[in-house]
Amino acid sequence: MKKGDDMTAESGTNPQPWTASMIAPDEDFAGAPRLRYEVPLDEGHGKVASAELRVTGLGIVEAFVAGQPASDDVLTPGWSSYEWRLRYRTYDVTAQVAALPAAGASGASGASGASGPGQPGDRPAGRQLVLGLCLGNGWYRGRLGWTGSRAVYGSELAALAELSVTFADGHLQRVVTDETWRAGPSEVLANDLYDGQTIDARLAGDAWLLPGADLDGWCGVHQVPFDRAILTRYLGPPVRRQQVVRPVRVLSSPSGRQLVDFGQNLVGWVRYTVRGPAGATITLRHAEVLDHGELGTRPLRSALATDRFILSGGADTFEPTKTFHGFRYVEVEGWPGELTCDSLAAVVVHSELARTGTFECSDDLLNQLHRNIVWGLRGNFLDVPTDCPQRDERMGWTGDLAVFAPVAAYLYDVTGFLDDWLADLACEQAAAGGRVPFVIPDVLKYEDHPPEFPLPESTAIWGDVAVWVPWALWRAYGDAAALARHYPTMAAHTRRVEGLLSETGLWDTGFQFGDWLDPTAPPEAPFKAKAANGVVATACYHRTLSMMVQVATVLGETADAEHFAAVATRVKDAFNRHYVCATGGAADAPPAGVVSSDCPTVYALAISFGLLDGAVRERAAARLAELVAAGGHRIATGFAGTPFILGALSETGHLDTAYRLLLQRECPSWLYPVTLGATTVWERWDSMLPDGTINPGEMTSFNHYALGAVADWMHQTIGGLAPLEPGYATVLVAPRPGGGLSWAKASLQTRSGLLATSWTVTQADDGAGVLTVDVDVPDGVLALIRLPGAADRLVGRGRHRHRCAGIQ
Repeated sequence: MKKGDDMTAESGTNPQPWTASMIAPDEDFAGAPRLRYEVPLDEGHGKVASAELRVTGLGIVEAFVAGQPASDDVLTPGWSSYEWRLRYRTYDVTAQVAALPAAGASGASGASGASGPGQPGDRPAGRQLVLGLCLGNGWYRGRLGWTGSRAVYGSELAALAELSVTFADGHLQRVVTDETWRAGPSEVLANDLYDGQTIDARLAGDAWLLPGADLDGWCGVHQVPFDRAILTRYLGPPVRRQQVVRPVRVLSSPSGRQLVDFGQNLVGWVRYTVRGPAGATITLRHAEVLDHGELGTRPLRSALATDRFILSGGADTFEPTKTFHGFRYVEVEGWPGELTCDSLAAVVVHSELARTGTFECSDDLLNQLHRNIVWGLRGNFLDVPTDCPQRDERMGWTGDLAVFAPVAAYLYDVTGFLDDWLADLACEQAAAGGRVPFVIPDVLKYEDHPPEFPLPESTAIWGDVAVWVPWALWRAYGDAAALARHYPTMAAHTRRVEGLLSETGLWDTGFQFGDWLDPTAPPEAPFKAKAANGVVATACYHRTLSMMVQVATVLGETADAEHFAAVATRVKDAFNRHYVCATGGAADAPPAGVVSSDCPTVYALAISFGLLDGAVRERAAARLAELVAAGGHRIATGFAGTPFILGALSETGHLDTAYRLLLQRECPSWLYPVTLGATTVWERWDSMLPDGTINPGEMTSFNHYALGAVADWMHQTIGGLAPLEPGYATVLVAPRPGGGLSWAKASLQTRSGLLATSWTVTQADDGAGVLTVDVDVPDGVLALIRLPGAADRLVGRGRHRHRCAGIQ
């Protein structure tokens, strides 16, 4: 284990009881105070065998031990439902503590400075250890939401830390936060996640971390009332710096402003080293796009996304670690000298996730679309799965994740990340009486009720996240213990919605987001979709019930399984009775198979969610294909229909139509943004209009992963990898070439090992296409290979090649 490694998972099984106090500075110090404590290491016990630091805070905390960072984490302890869950990290700081100089070496105690408890003063000679904590506003006390709210969770920044040092003879020395600590100012003059950070390099330095530091201007601390019972170890990974991206060009705007283009829409901050006149200020403003050649800040709404750096006169390195921005472009003001691509670097920041799934094919635009989906996940999986990373929102909207979870679970190992988020969901759901809030953590409960929404109640897709996400994790990883952990939350949502059904058996009352952002809806009214809310909600509830029947069966909840199955039958019958024309025939009746609202979304959901059977299903599929063709193979679905429309087509004999829809380049389509140079998935199909102007709607983001749910179809139908059993214990290998693609490949690091497919289509002498498929199957996995015109084959470990002819 390297220096500063996170030990939370290792030491979290039976953690020691906390004895530390939550402490806050007596002065606020511009919302970025430093906390400090100095203590001699106990003598006479031999070498330091191990040292472990547990730390958390109200706000964000950066910890230092013996003058060195405790870890490379940032934005700790992140954002959780603070009312019930405050997470802490545990770090291995043995290397830092063991490296302390012996008595009499430079930096020993006795230097001038304030004395008193926790301060240098007149101490016996020995190895002096300094603990330092830098605080920031973060989610706890910074801005949250689009109404301008601040300090939603509390008004005081505070920290809790406990260092345990074990010596060679077994002696344990413990250092904890208490009222003997001291607090002082830092170089940070302002910090906010939405608005940015201001740093004055004239105030910077690490002298405060050295023994005997001059603490003139520092003050005391006080205990903050705090319930240690809410402390919990992280289930998910830390947030860390992941990558450095260099600019691709520096340009001037029409108004003469200097702009830097990083070539990629990303999430993080800008880091640089510069030398200039003392007191001069460099200002960086961030945005995702340009608008008429200028920085496009309107989509940010009230988020300032601005960092300011005041120079010391020497060589200054700036890195604003108490904020983050979503951006591709940066406007630079006040740069001393020539600004070049070598002047700045963008630091990509997100939760530490292991990449597991890949995809590539012969179409460059599809490959770019897939890269955009990956970058969208990276930017929005920053401690919380957010809707967007740039404007005055950045919340854990549940609907986005509900439809995207299968893609996330393929691309990355998101087990811990989403388990942690689901723990917050359970807390918020319990507090809301069984209702799943729109966002997790639910900061909206502290806002004045938005006039555009009726009183909150369970909603389809957004509320269904309580079932759909654990189901996606179960399918991806096969962890029955995790499924059992989440079962109470899943069942509570399912039962609550049962109580909301009307006498008809439909979910057709109350507020619904529906097919949110249907491209035909007005920019200012994204909820005005063609698909009726009752049709969407009832279909989604049937999907939830179908999942719950299987989950309850797996977990041995026999009574629940029987009950949910009975409700599913009732809902399906009601859907068909009220929303589907089964027979046609009457002069004024629609043809058989027509679903109420008669738009692509309702057919996609009815087919994909098992609501239609036999001839009615066939006619509905034909009608869906007709509508797609009549629309010029352009997208006509929103959040509800988009993830399922390609599957509904390809599963019912309309593969060519599915490919034409996927490969469409005109607006609205998946590839339209790619043709305009997009490097992430957009919130709206037309977040940028064909003339290069930004969509006039107030809600316009250029980094939203929800519409990227199409990658699930790409992985399964083009790449040919789909789980037949949870955790890919048995996998279906069934690539279905089309759309002119000549090759594709996909791979997935499963719990059993690497699973990979690749295929090519070549032309035989008679002109027919020949499909060649290579499959690598890890030990412990069975693969059912299903190719066009060939009998299924079940194979085990090893590399397998199969060919079939007659591919069109």
